[in-house]
Amino acid sequence: MVKQARAVRTRQALVRAAAEVFAAEGYAGASLPAISERAGVSNGALHFHFASKHDLAAEVERAAADGARRLAEQGRNRADTLLQSLVHTACGLLLAVVADPVIRAGFRLSGDPSRKDGARLLRWWQAWVHELVVQAQREGELARDVPADIATTVIVAATAGFEVMGAADRDVLSVERVTQLWTFVLPRLAASPDHASPDHASASPRPQTPVEQPGD
Repeated sequence: MVKQARAVRTRQALVRAAAEVFAAEGYAGASLPAISERAGVSNGALHFHFASKHDLAAEVERAAADGARRLAEQGRNRADTLLQSLVHTACGLLLAVVADPVIRAGFRLSGDPSRKDGARLLRWWQAWVHELVVQAQREGELARDVPADIATTVIVAATAGFEVMGAADRDVLSVERVTQLWTFVLPRLAASPDHASPDHASASPRPQTPVEQPGD
């Protein structure tokens, strides 16, 4: 049991260290010796848990996807409308990109052209956003002149773009910038009270919603 617990801790340390290195250096620039050094383990211990950098990157992206799914579930549970759910989840992900190196690395790895079989996190996020936007459109929450595909592309691109921009300028990854993004985008997505269905006319998401973090 002691050895198993130690192995779990070592694996967790390697995943987090890898996430920090991938987030800072990208997939091509990251090295296994740098990751093992950051994790405080030997190269042999790293190779015991992960046969290659490819396997380690896949594990980081899987962990990031799991974290993103949990945020999405929280967003759905605490929202009164579909668009509010979308705002909570997108905001939560953007704030997680600021604070969580695993999710930040997951987005960077998903969009890294040097990886041939990545993009797991981005594919999931795009499918999740599109499904919710289509549902919002059916319920009359989405502005009539906003196509679901366009809304999906804007939201996914904004989420992924924050990570890309943040790699060059850490000031981009801030709560203030996240709030500014949604204050700009949200009024364009939501149906006006005059055009929303009666059930949702009074429940349209408000611009200040993004400053609320999941779990508050």
